[in-house]
Amino acid sequence: MSFETISVIGLGYIGLPTAAMFASRKKKVIGVDVNQVAVDTINQGKIHIVEPDLDMIVNAAVTEGYLKAVTTPEAADAFLIAVPTPFLPCNKDDIPAPDLSYIEAAAKAIAPVLKKGDLVILESTSPVGATEKLAAWLAEARSDLSFPQTHNDAADINIAHCPERVLPGQVVRELVENDRVIGGMSSRCSERSVELYKTFVLGECIVTNARTAEMAKLTENSSRDVQIAFANELSVICDKLNINVWELIALANRHPRVNILQPGPGVGGHCIAVDPWFIVSNTPEEAQLIHTARKVNDSKPEWVINKVKVAIADFLQENPNKSIQDITIACYGLAFKPDIDDLRESPAVYIVQQIAEMHCGQVLAVEPNVSNISEKFVKVELVSLEQALMESDINVLLVDHKEFKNTKIKNKIIIDTKGIWI
Repeated sequence: MSFETISVIGLGYIGLPTAAMFASRKKKVIGVDVNQVAVDTINQGKIHIVEPDLDMIVNAAVTEGYLKAVTTPEAADAFLIAVPTPFLPCNKDDIPAPDLSYIEAAAKAIAPVLKKGDLVILESTSPVGATEKLAAWLAEARSDLSFPQTHNDAADINIAHCPERVLPGQVVRELVENDRVIGGMSSRCSERSVELYKTFVLGECIVTNARTAEMAKLTENSSRDVQIAFANELSVICDKLNINVWELIALANRHPRVNILQPGPGVGGHCIAVDPWFIVSNTPEEAQLIHTARKVNDSKPEWVINKVKVAIADFLQENPNKSIQDITIACYGLAFKPDIDDLRESPAVYIVQQIAEMHCGQVLAVEPNVSNISEKFVKVELVSLEQALMESDINVLLVDHKEFKNTKIKNKIIIDTKGIWI
């Protein structure tokens, strides 16, 4: 069975590119999002996120009539759910637990328009068992239809999990080229999911079960988190021993079987900073190393903030004629990684917020990929790179955006968390 109409629930950093790729293959795509501004923007042939080449694909898809955005789901042959899976509120030292309310809301939203023969795929990065919960929510809402948890291959509705595994900034290319892990709740669910993704995916579609597919994504990002934690811990050790950590890592990586990652101010984004907790919250006694890595990476922003406090004290000691109110701190980069506009779970955002809260002088931020930061900051002014360099006394590099890499700073205090100004 071919899929003539495809619905994508959630038009964010994953949902919109996915919808655009299906539309680029001349499939009718209905994108659904609760954000009216995003819906209106897309229907004008524009995009509300920063992602190279995506604007051209969306514009062509909308102009040619293959893509439209709505706020309420409509009938389709396949539904791809790409909504957030954040944490439930918790105390600082508690293990965060996943919040599946967005997935549940998506299930309840599409349930009224489901019909026999439809395929539902959960793309949201999810804890193990989330796809089964999705199936249960759908079955509860549509008792007139059968689902794979009770009818296996004979079910009216097919359900699978296929986690996204793309890199922000390279999403368009990687959606097409990367292999996909597809976990159907039955062999028929997997078979139909492969057929759907092969509409545009050139990579291999590898079939497994839903639970393994869920765990595969969590494992990929937890592995990265552990490796980054090693680099971040190494940077703290080297700072105490007065060793250049970037030189040290470059030397160690000359060993043919060593590949240490680069340290930074912490770990951010919607995946690596979040997904390991899904494993830890589910198996807290067993996930010892994964839990420790999370603690190491979550503690790195505080280490950076302490470096800023020391820098303020050093500046005042060197300039006894000035008060703390006279000190201007410039922070470079707010995104969670270079050359994107995504601020989700960004350690840079947290660091700048804390600096602004503790410092009674001026705090400047430079983020070339964002035009407005008023939602996240009250006492921080977004300025150009040139203004920050001119007015700053203390410079804190948090993200190695391309705009910063050739910048030269002389005779000013520098805290470089990325090793490009050292």
